[in-house]
Amino acid sequence: MAIGTMTSKGQITIPKDVREELGLTPGTRVSFSRNASGEIVLSRQSRPISDLSGALKYNGPPVPLEDMGDAIAGGAAGLAQ
Repeated sequence: MAIGTMTSKGQITIPKDVREELGLTPGTRVSFSRNASGEIVLSRQSRPISDLSGALKYNGPPVPLEDMGDAIAGGAAGLAQ
């Protein structure tokens, strides 16, 4: 069992094995909730979709929105068959 100690400022150091298990890195937000048996549960907050901005690189020429819409519609039509 991992144990953390609270400082006089109310801060708790999360043990390394727990940080690694939850994928916590500096700046990661965590939430605290109470489960059905009354225990407090710490969970990593989901990242907002905006954090993914720029994650995929595209080095080609700009593609007009109309062309993207046509490609999506064509792909969806292929799935329906």
